[in-house]
Amino acid sequence: MGQDIISTRTAQRWFNRFDNGDFELDDSPRSGRPTEIDLDQLKQLIEDDPRLTTRCVAKQLGCFHTTIETHLNELGKTWKYDVCMDLLTSHRNYEWLRNLITGDEKWVLYVNHTRKRQWLGVGQTGTATPKNDLHPKKVMLSVWWGVKRIIHWELLPVGCTVTADLDGEQLDRVAQKLK
Repeated sequence: MGQDIISTRTAQRWFNRFDNGDFELDDSPRSGRPTEIDLDQLKQLIEDDPRLTTRCVAKQLGCFHTTIETHLNELGKTWKYDVCMDLLTSHRNYEWLRNLITGDEKWVLYVNHTRKRQWLGVGQTGTATPKNDLHPKKVMLSVWWGVKRIIHWELLPVGCTVTADLDGEQLDRVAQKLK
C-alpha cells in the first residue's frame, strides 16, 4: 500500500470504534514502560562511557533496552567493536594480504571440446563433428594458492566428497609445502 494509505485492519478497527461512538483517532493509552526518555541524559551517559550496553543504560534511565537502541539509532549512534578500530588501522599495512591462502575445488573435463565451425571453400562440405557425451568424464581438482603462486593441487579420487576432514588433510599438506 502507499505511504498515506491506512491498512485494511486499521480501517476495520476505526469502523468498530466509530460504531461504538468513539471518534478519537489517537491510540488508546497502554500499560508498559514509557518510551519517552531524557535525550540529554542519554547523550551524557554515552559520552561519559561509550562502552555502556543498552541494558545498562536502560536500567539507569528506567526504560526498556530496545527503547535505548531506538533513540541511539535516531541520534546516529552505532555499536562498534574494538576489532573495527584494528581493521580501520590495518588497511595501512597490506603485509597480511601477502599471507592469505585460498582453496577451491573445480570440475575438470577430460574431453577437449572441438569447434564446429570450419573454414571451407566454395562448394565444399564440412566434416561432421559428433556431439559430446551427455555425461562427460571429469575429475575434481582441488587447488590451494597464495598471492604469488599455486601452493598445492591434487586430483581427488572418483567418488570422493569434499568434507572438513579432507580440507584438514589438504591444509596439512599445504603447511608442509610452506615450511
